[in-house]
Amino acid sequence: MPEVIELFVVEHRAPYQFLPNNDQSKSDFIETSCTLACNHPVNCLLRTPMLDVVVLFFLFGLLAGLVRSELKLPPALYDTLSLFLLLAIGLKGGVGLAQQSLQPLLPQLALVILLGMLQTLAGFAVLRLKMNRVDAAATAAHYGSVSVATFAVGVNWLTERGISFESQLSIFLAVMEIPAILVGIVLAQGVSRQTRWRRLAHETFLGKGVTLLLGGMAIGYLAGPDGIAPLKPLFVDLFKGALALFLLEMGLIVARQCQDLRRHGLFLLGFALLMPLASAGLGLMIGQLMGLSLGGLTLLATLAASASYIAVPATMRIAVPQANPGLSLSAVLGVTFPFNIMLGIPLYHSWARHFTE
Repeated sequence: MPEVIELFVVEHRAPYQFLPNNDQSKSDFIETSCTLACNHPVNCLLRTPMLDVVVLFFLFGLLAGLVRSELKLPPALYDTLSLFLLLAIGLKGGVGLAQQSLQPLLPQLALVILLGMLQTLAGFAVLRLKMNRVDAAATAAHYGSVSVATFAVGVNWLTERGISFESQLSIFLAVMEIPAILVGIVLAQGVSRQTRWRRLAHETFLGKGVTLLLGGMAIGYLAGPDGIAPLKPLFVDLFKGALALFLLEMGLIVARQCQDLRRHGLFLLGFALLMPLASAGLGLMIGQLMGLSLGGLTLLATLAASASYIAVPATMRIAVPQANPGLSLSAVLGVTFPFNIMLGIPLYHSWARHFTE
């Protein structure tokens, strides 16, 4: 069983209980009164958060976009938040890897590469029922790859509940970008001399996402927990705030894609809902073979269920310019991304619990 590294776990206070000696401060009494008041169903409904606060930021952005508000984050801020989240995730993974053996990592990497390839092939087989070869391959590549934002929400969801997970999940995030892209290109056009392989390799292996993740992991691994400690106020304490602003902008983007989704019919809508569920199940089976913990299983299922909206579109524009990006992006951003962050992650966690029982 791989060693589980407890990274940035938030300590939650247990529900208040009366002390045996009845020595309670005024603030304790107020907290007790609030807890007792929550026994009323109406009060409890008002006090119990149905969704994580970062998801509420996403819903706020989505609503603002749907009503065509003028709200918009500056592009430079959105890019900065993306950079920050990628580095923070990479640093977390690197610090965790510094505290464990790397020997079990190679077979696990082989399994996640296989996972990405299987997802892409399965998605292509389904999409070919209604799409041409090129569009089916490009869309399947999106669903065989991963979403950093979905992963970040998953990390936050587990952290808020004090659930630990294996540090190598950050490496899986970086590695799973690549096989889906390569398989998607081969499915779309075969191995052609006309493909600009040098430029494609540069975009795939040295793109912003992979570079920042691997760079952050290298820094975290070399510096270790003590070396990273001075950066905790920036990369740990501000992580959730940065994620909230990032998801606010994502809500605005999704609102624009929802309008495009209407033009592509029920088949694409059904695929965008069912493919994540099937992929999550496959991810759970692969994770069980690895011997991952409950948190690790949940995150791997979340990764498998997610779909790329940055790395794959950028690469496909170079390798398969004839593909229609509107098909894949409307499905990924209009359906799969909001489904995963609002309903999918808790669902995958409940599935993971059955795998570990």
